[in-house]
Amino acid sequence: MNHYEWPVRVYYEDTDAGGVVYYANYLAYMERARTEWLRASGFENQRLMDEDGVVFAVRRASIEYLKPARLDDELTVHASVAQLKRASLLFKQEIRRGDELLCSGEILLVCVDTQSFRPTSIPDKIRDRIDRTR
Repeated sequence: MNHYEWPVRVYYEDTDAGGVVYYANYLAYMERARTEWLRASGFENQRLMDEDGVVFAVRRASIEYLKPARLDDELTVHASVAQLKRASLLFKQEIRRGDELLCSGEILLVCVDTQSFRPTSIPDKIRDRIDRTR
């Protein structure tokens, strides 16, 4: 599954004093979509830690904010794997309200060993799943 969509509703706690989504919450929405993409692909974070000894850590995030989301908006967070390397995944992500693009970004994840927190190869089972859906 290369492309994934995750629905999000904006709650009061997500907004700032101006009634719009606080900028850091867009990153949290993107994180949830990537986590659910992983789960929908058959891999849960806890199982990856326990069985494979790996986690994915954000190495770089580049976000462009175009329009604000507001309280009670129904949003869709899109996540697509744009690039697969030995130890990293580059995701292209968008947050939309219907057809309206509110935010876009690129998030680089690095697969790291849970003991050393040093980069390590992405498990073959994940790499194979991504390769099959490209």
